Amino acid sequence: MTRRQRHIAHLHLHAALSEAQYADVIELMSGVTPHVQAVPPDAVQLDLTSALRYFDLSPYDAVQLAKLRLKGLYGIDSSAGLAGNRMLAAMAADASAPGDTTWVPAGQVGDWLYPRPVTALPGISRATAETLGRYGLHTIGQVVDLPGGTLQRLLGAVPARLLAERARGRDPRPVAPAEPAERMVADLVLERDCLDPAQHHRAVLGLADRIGQRLRGESQVTGRLALTVRYADHSSTTRTCTLPEPTDHSPALAATALGLLAALGLQRARVRSYAIRADNLLPADSTYRQLSLDPGDDRARAAEAAADRARRRFGPGAVGPAALASPAALAN
Repeated sequence: MTRRQRHIAHLHLHAALSEAQYADVIELMSGVTPHVQAVPPDAVQLDLTSALRYFDLSPYDAVQLAKLRLKGLYGIDSSAGLAGNRMLAAMAADASAPGDTTWVPAGQVGDWLYPRPVTALPGISRATAETLGRYGLHTIGQVVDLPGGTLQRLLGAVPARLLAERARGRDPRPVAPAEPAERMVADLVLERDCLDPAQHHRAVLGLADRIGQRLRGESQVTGRLALTVRYADHSSTTRTCTLPEPTDHSPALAATALGLLAALGLQRARVRSYAIRADNLLPADSTYRQLSLDPGDDRARAAEAAADRARRRFGPGAVGPAALASPAALAN
């Protein structure tokens, strides 16, 4: 029985992303394949093997699909590498011009890899490159042609074995999706100090909505929220509240967060940044929601689910709370 050829893509994101924006990218890519590995701060790897049949696309076209989603929904340009393993895909991405995709098919690994400098391989230190260079070993192909015993005498047994494997384009590591986070944080740093209570309210409401979106996107719920406010003098205050029941419902999160804000009694405090932290995360399907006799609650959750679908399709700014619709910037 032949082993199925893997198709791994490595995408370099040509954008400076916040933690929340990077999390949004990971969530977007999970719509292409469930096998997504974060390579922070500006890259992501996808195992497209199982996605090709679903989308009925070639490996190259599947990469273009991922790049188009990044560009269309978030305005992020990317360059990409496509190969049979993670190492080769990352090297191919490094060799790609901005916006381009370099594909290294399985039958052409040697032709593509061997002429490249040995320093293109991951994990090659400057000292190792200098040692190899003293013996005229400048390209990956020259390392491959060297007898194993000779390479061991130059570098030592373990480094020589690892280098020989990499030089032949071998990398057994799977694309491993990250474990569910133990906490989530959404923050907002202002360009100038803010004294307006209405803007404090608006900022915290927006952060609570972002936390809710991320929880629902990762099928998790939170049992506790913490609000941290940092002031112009670099001091800060934190308030924490355990929720009546674990939830991912943005209105419930917003109500709790705004209660924490009220408890701070900021009045005329000069605020520079806000952060909401969600702790005690649990899988959404492992918890039970208390039944409500209020039909408005079910309607609100249905509207929230529809809004999430709209954001996935049209981008994160497509739908939001009415209270955040004002064009006035928080820093004004």
